[in-house]
Amino acid sequence: MRPVPLSLTARENALEAMGSTTLDVLVIGGGVVGAGSALDAATRGLSVGLVEARDFASGTSSRSSKLMHGGLRYLEMLDFRLVAEALKERGLSLQKLAPHLVREVGFLYPLQHRGWERLYAGSGVALYDAMSKASGYGSGVPLHRHKTRRGARKLMPALRKDALVGAIHYYDGQVDDARHTMFIARTAAAYGAHVANRTRVVDLLREGDRVVGARVRDLESGREFDIAARQVINATGVWTDETQSFAGQRGQFHVRASKGIHLVVPRDRIRGESGLILRTETSVLFVIPWGRHWIIGTTDTDWDLSKDHPAASRRDIDYLLAHVNAVLEQPLTHDDVEGVYAGLRPLLAGESDATSKLSREHAIGTGAKGLVVVAGGKYTTYRVMAQDAVDAAVHGLSAQLDRSVPPCCTEDVPLLGADGFEALRNQRHRLAARSGLSVARIEHLLGRYGSLVTEILDLIADRPDLGRGLAGADDYLRAEIVYAASHEGARHLDDAIARRTHISIETFDRGTAVAEEVADLMAEVLSWSAEQRDREVEHYLLRVEAERESQTMPDDETADAARMGGRDVVPVLQDERPQDAVAPSGAAE
Repeated sequence: MRPVPLSLTARENALEAMGSTTLDVLVIGGGVVGAGSALDAATRGLSVGLVEARDFASGTSSRSSKLMHGGLRYLEMLDFRLVAEALKERGLSLQKLAPHLVREVGFLYPLQHRGWERLYAGSGVALYDAMSKASGYGSGVPLHRHKTRRGARKLMPALRKDALVGAIHYYDGQVDDARHTMFIARTAAAYGAHVANRTRVVDLLREGDRVVGARVRDLESGREFDIAARQVINATGVWTDETQSFAGQRGQFHVRASKGIHLVVPRDRIRGESGLILRTETSVLFVIPWGRHWIIGTTDTDWDLSKDHPAASRRDIDYLLAHVNAVLEQPLTHDDVEGVYAGLRPLLAGESDATSKLSREHAIGTGAKGLVVVAGGKYTTYRVMAQDAVDAAVHGLSAQLDRSVPPCCTEDVPLLGADGFEALRNQRHRLAARSGLSVARIEHLLGRYGSLVTEILDLIADRPDLGRGLAGADDYLRAEIVYAASHEGARHLDDAIARRTHISIETFDRGTAVAEEVADLMAEVLSWSAEQRDREVEHYLLRVEAERESQTMPDDETADAARMGGRDVVPVLQDERPQDAVAPSGAAE
């Protein structure tokens, strides 16, 4: 298995292949579950296509709390099966599947009451650790420890003395969600899947009562064409109901969107070495170490407005600041907030009015012949969800193939960058000396690319100017932008600034200061005209302006209206093409 770049040429070849053959499986949706389904199916020897309307992980899968965890709160709900499943998947990713993208992270759970709370919470965390060990993949995660108030404040000096009587320190996993999802899609391509972003499904193809493929629109060109497939997997998350409707049948279940927002603040605003987990009246609140930053989240509220661009309101931001400030000696203000991001959880609709009480378990539906629907679940269990979806598709394929299909093997399939990662990490000093970069820079690159770091270093060897940091976002090298466009499927400025890097949430200017430089670097790789390059920058600046405005609005409705002021770049570009270059139905994002 050799790495395959998600280049412009590779995308065109993938689209041509999908339009000229009958696939065994077509996966709709390039989030973590869709990418995982494509990888699962490809590694079983099936012919596979994966299409994503926007960018890989552009929806829920890049807007999570960036945790790979079992979910302590589900123990309190007595959902032991979900926790056990998630802990196994956490350990698999940490130890085998993606050690370059998933790492352990410590959390303090402050205790408010003496005696009974330490016994109650301590028993839960002890069970959490025991379930991790029982999974067979818990050896790399340290066991929890009880802390006195003094011991807890030594780890987290930022905590107010009266905010706790003691604490429990435990460990979970952290993941770079956007890059992890992209790596899954790229690994699927390496195993033969045809992968294309910016490719929207506009209808499902049917023969009688059977789904036999999809009508898609290439949003880069406006061209529409059909993709024939023996089985179609709908892995579109919060868009599940809309995609199901193309089949002309009512779905077996419905998905409800729950909005969660997160704040990003500089690391020096909260003094401490550990994350925090705090109880709120509806759920839990995390304060998570994230490089030179902290991520604070999340909210959990029903959302029935635009799914493309969920907006964070002033009320959301105030809610998070109020809850975290309740335990901090030096309160945070709005001026401390570098970045804000909002995402939607795809929850299986139930009878509860509170989204925090809806199921995080997933469901598989096969209401229409030839169509498998997977929904619900949580980021950590993406691989299990993908396995169940492909199992259902294989069942539907049994009468159409003249061979048996092997069972799932993704438990033993590391993502690109995992093989050789430990060896290269041990050689980081030699890599630094050879490349002229600092050891800290090499460690940063290893945590983003794993063993594929050599491809980045090759770019710098050929063009030394790419070894410089971006002006205004020095954490990232110029080479990383070139690589994002040439190897990682980044097609637009948004893709590079918001997902291949995290500049959009890690700088106070939200990435506007680097937009020109990033556009120049991407333009070289993607052969943009001067007009398109300028349009990309203009679009990004308008997006940031719209997001900033939405975050000053008092509620969801006004925030959503403000956020919709920033249009998506693909329709903007298509609107400017000659009329005969656009599909008759137009291009909608």
